[in-house]
Amino acid sequence: MQPLLQLHEATLAYLRHTKNLLAFSGGGDSTALFFLLLEKHIPFDIAHVNYQTRAQSNAEAAYAKTLADTHKKELFTLTCKLEGSNFEHHARHERYTFFKQLIQDHGYQTLLTAHHLGDQLEWFLMQLTRGAGLVEMLGMQEKEEREQYSIIRPLLHISKQTLQGYLHEHNIIYFNDESNDSLKHLRNQFRHDHANPLINTYEEGIAKSFAYLEEDRKRLLPHQTKRIQDLFILTRDADDLINIRHIDKVLKLLGLLPSKAQRDEILRTKACVVGGKIVVCFEKEKIFIAPYHQETMDKTFKELCRTERIPSKIRPYLYGVGIDPNALR
Repeated sequence: MQPLLQLHEATLAYLRHTKNLLAFSGGGDSTALFFLLLEKHIPFDIAHVNYQTRAQSNAEAAYAKTLADTHKKELFTLTCKLEGSNFEHHARHERYTFFKQLIQDHGYQTLLTAHHLGDQLEWFLMQLTRGAGLVEMLGMQEKEEREQYSIIRPLLHISKQTLQGYLHEHNIIYFNDESNDSLKHLRNQFRHDHANPLINTYEEGIAKSFAYLEEDRKRLLPHQTKRIQDLFILTRDADDLINIRHIDKVLKLLGLLPSKAQRDEILRTKACVVGGKIVVCFEKEKIFIAPYHQETMDKTFKELCRTERIPSKIRPYLYGVGIDPNALR
């Protein structure tokens, strides 16, 4: 086994004590992760989504069932047919809605995905060309906390070439999704023209650089975030650079990638609605972020919010989703 194929021991130690769900497509990346987890004696079940978009879609679903039966794993499947444009966006929404429901219904604590070094580099390069900062360029982390679970990406430091070498060495069956080769998608263009040539030549150095950059990212995001549903409460830092990096991360979780003009507006006003969707409000020691709501609130609720120093633009969200202001203490 090549050195770069070693999974991080800290990640493995964590996964040995959690209930894990693997997002499994039948492609090379998720298949490699399936067998690596078996080798390391990590407990997990699998979830597979069949979009019925290709001739081999049903064969991939059958392969997922074969692996689950052979290795005594519970298998959850979703079969759906997506219509209309922007397939990737709708497919991702269906996929993660399915995963989140499984996590909620069956008590899984982690969602394992097979994102690898190439995926990380593609994202980095795409954000670099858009004028993003470090936190935005490092959009993927090996462990990412969500409201009810953690996303774990054990292969993030490993190249696709190395994963394919592992599959061939062990004669492991996997499927190739031809849509990944289509250059009509921007991400595939970055992969084909930029990411793959760089990784093929400089794999070890790129992996080390991302490890160093991840340490830098942690220094830029030193504070913990409190989350109640889609309300986020951050510790306000004296340095607005740190504040805006934390805010960027939360906005991304809420589905919004802010422009430079929007970031400037957040820091200038200290209380605004970003993109007509997300409210960001600074208080003396905290920063509140929540979806933008308009609600007619009763006087008792408004007075309780005032007592708890909850910004006025945040209050309608709390009222609309039924969050007790006392829970924010």
